[in-house]
Amino acid sequence: MTQHFWISGTDTDVGKTLVTAYFMRYFQAKGETVTPYKPVQTGIIVENSKAYYGDTAFYQSFSEEILVEGHLNSYSFEEPASPHYAAMLEGTVIEGEVILQHIEQLKSLYDYVICEGAGGLYVPLNEQRNYHFLRLIQQSQLPVVLVARTKLGTINHTLLSVEVLKMNNIPIAGIVFNAFEGTELESNNIKTIGKITDLPSIVIPKFKNLSDLKNFPLEDTEFFERLFSI
Repeated sequence: MTQHFWISGTDTDVGKTLVTAYFMRYFQAKGETVTPYKPVQTGIIVENSKAYYGDTAFYQSFSEEILVEGHLNSYSFEEPASPHYAAMLEGTVIEGEVILQHIEQLKSLYDYVICEGAGGLYVPLNEQRNYHFLRLIQQSQLPVVLVARTKLGTINHTLLSVEVLKMNNIPIAGIVFNAFEGTELESNNIKTIGKITDLPSIVIPKFKNLSDLKNFPLEDTEFFERLFSI
């Protein structure tokens, strides 16, 4: 039974953080202990003399419980850029071993650890070592929930991501299609991907306000059955 997993995306800005918050709330509603974990986040936000990082702040704002800050992240960089480049600008290097050790620590503390990637699978963490998120996920031996768009182009991006995960023997729990607006094109994209991959899916609508996520139904589906059986 899988209790810890990755939220990975077909690209950047597909809604991984929103989906991570969705799963966090799902397990919280069941009375489980859970933490989201964003190993590497980039792009500091400064508003009204207050500085924060959007992803971990998003977790806190949607959590039903106060989250432990030190459990949410390992590396934070100010520049909104690829992790390896943002790290280079600050004169440091991202070490996969640090992240893997942090994951193991969290697994001993929580029923569920939801690890969120950055960008897509081949986003580099350490360019000198040719070390990408895909390799980190593989080393963690955790399955993946893949987040995809619903619009034009998603079939190619999603199938490529599914293929590379399979080639690296990384279990895929299913696909979450985010920001669905109800068009025939989107519906056909989702149907086509489902038919080709034979993976269960969850469809999350495009919210007028992100706060609407709190009212989105948290239902048991075939998706969760597969996630728990991996």
